[in-house]
Amino acid sequence: MTLHRSFSTSAALSNRCIAYVQNGDPTQVLRSVTFSRLPPPSPNTVNLRFLLSPINPADVNTIEGVYPSKPSLTSNLTSKGLGSSEEPVYVGGNEGLAQVVQVGDGVEKLKEGDWVVMDKPQLGTWSTSRNVSFKDVIRLPTSGLTEAHGATMTVNPTTAYNMLTGFANLKEGDWVIQNGANSAVGQLVIQIAKVKGINTINFVRSRDNMAPLVEHLKGLGATKVLTYDDLNDKSLRTKVKEWTGGKDIRLALNCVGGEPTTSMAKFLGQDAHLVSYGAMSKKPLSLPTSLHIFKNLTSHGFWQTNWTKTHSREEKEQLITTLAEMMQEGKIKAPEHTIVTIGAKESDEEATAKMQDVFANIAQGRYGKKVLLKLEDTST
Repeated sequence: MTLHRSFSTSAALSNRCIAYVQNGDPTQVLRSVTFSRLPPPSPNTVNLRFLLSPINPADVNTIEGVYPSKPSLTSNLTSKGLGSSEEPVYVGGNEGLAQVVQVGDGVEKLKEGDWVVMDKPQLGTWSTSRNVSFKDVIRLPTSGLTEAHGATMTVNPTTAYNMLTGFANLKEGDWVIQNGANSAVGQLVIQIAKVKGINTINFVRSRDNMAPLVEHLKGLGATKVLTYDDLNDKSLRTKVKEWTGGKDIRLALNCVGGEPTTSMAKFLGQDAHLVSYGAMSKKPLSLPTSLHIFKNLTSHGFWQTNWTKTHSREEKEQLITTLAEMMQEGKIKAPEHTIVTIGAKESDEEATAKMQDVFANIAQGRYGKKVLLKLEDTST
């Protein structure tokens, strides 16, 4: 359901964020920190009110201290204790949807009430409010998007789009092969490929009841859905040739690694590209030397954070506009999700316990959906 935007000129009297002082297990180190309302924004900055922010796997790795992208310490939330210069904190959250509530002098192309997403990594989106440079956010279209769309726009959709368009010059009717097809990025690859008229061969882990998953992925636009066990079927090569009409497959997307990726790569044609963006099996990637020598295979790694650092603001704005249009037209669905709300009347102790419980459930795989965090203003 598309939500109509509401805007109030009254800023929060009191704010809250989810933060940590040192790296470690999120169930042990996360804390809720309450802080005062933001002062008016200084020149070239805006005050934001966060509407919804996801908890991504990379956020867990960041808190644990094993992710390459590092947040900066924040020391201006409080005058003493947690969030002060005495005990600075890392505010969690890399991705999120926010609304502009106040605009400083010199700010361009933004006004109060606008929806924005983050253009800078690790800004600390698990917060009710933040003050940021106006150059660190990108404005979204004025209507037609849900909060869930906006909150999850800058990591997985951008990754899927850039991998599909940045390595092989694919045209309508071409084929892409991928593993981890039921992952968040995999499902977006299917949807974006469908928009572009590109066919997809999608591999997933075998399970007792495959029919619902196959139906779901085909509903998103998947051309073929197979399991990793099918890679051991010697007749699959003949089937793939029939499906593609003998056309070379020139792009493979990998988030699994290990033997399934080795087997999948053998279906690639001449001058193809294998793009790895994850390693869920935690096993090394091993590719036959013959694919490089005789088929001129090129293997790449892709990390959206690096893409963001090496592309212009205009390119990033265009990417967000393109994805937003697909979402507005119903061609990209918001991910299945559950919203965890930290209520306005909950104490910091209660909010801390709730967040630690959320991360315990995430670690045990109890959600099965994207978890989106909503922090209510503590003044309401």
